[in-house]
Amino acid sequence: MKHTKLLFLLIAALAFVSCGSDEPRYADPEAHEKTVQLNEQYGPLIVGTWHYENISDTQCFFERLTFQTDGTLTGMRKWQTRKPVTIDGEQRYTDWEDVELSGTFTGTWQLRYWSPEGNSGEKRNCLFLNAQHEGANSGHMAYSNIATFDYADETTLRFEGFYFKDKDGWITFLRGNQEPSF
Repeated sequence: MKHTKLLFLLIAALAFVSCGSDEPRYADPEAHEKTVQLNEQYGPLIVGTWHYENISDTQCFFERLTFQTDGTLTGMRKWQTRKPVTIDGEQRYTDWEDVELSGTFTGTWQLRYWSPEGNSGEKRNCLFLNAQHEGANSGHMAYSNIATFDYADETTLRFEGFYFKDKDGWITFLRGNQEPSF
């Protein structure tokens, strides 16, 4: 009789557990829904190749990013710097030198409605970039960044700058498979 009661309780417990919904339950349903909407609206627009170039008297920076539909990312960065020096009372510049963070890299990308500061922070549209250098710089991170995502359209991809920023704090990539001009 004892075994029958125990078996009955076990069967009842299993039946109770299995009666739940097959729908997944998200810790933050609102964030999940906004992430789905963000990916539906911008995911297809981001897929493709983008480039950015910034040239000044002391720095030349070029980056090309290719976003795949499967969430993988490939990229190339060319970055050079030089310094102003005074020689015989005249200001000149040193020769251009490559920055160690130049080269090709691979990784992943993801759009999410999320708070980089954790539960206490304000949620916003974010572009996660995670990539490691290949070749001579293998093992070095090219990106480990959660950037605030602004928008993408057929010609422009705009998110919070990391290495370089426009005056307003954003970086604007243009669509296309370009090469650096320097």
